[in-house]
Amino acid sequence: MDTLNYLKQFEINKSQYINKPLSILLNDMTAIQPKTHWGDSNPKNKNVIVSSQFNFCEKVYTFNNAITLLIIWKDSFPRSGVKFLQNKNNLYFTNEENLFYQDKIVKDIMVYR
Repeated sequence: MDTLNYLKQFEINKSQYINKPLSILLNDMTAIQPKTHWGDSNPKNKNVIVSSQFNFCEKVYTFNNAITLLIIWKDSFPRSGVKFLQNKNNLYFTNEENLFYQDKIVKDIMVYR
């Protein structure tokens, strides 16, 4: 499967996901699910998450030209929840992360390598 082209289709069709919970996007991703997640803080306030990066490869490869789905959130949320899960699950995207993110509202979607 060509992961980049598969994910680019979600970016092209992002109007279907903007202003909706992330769970809709994740449910539509039937061929592949994120393997890792990284929360991005607001430079002016390190205690809140404004976007999240989801990678679709094993963590060891995430720094080597990995394909990334960047979700910019409609509303920021406390970094503590993301930090807790990242520490607990070693940055992997588990069912706990899925539950945590599922009701967060998508503002924008970008896919890149």
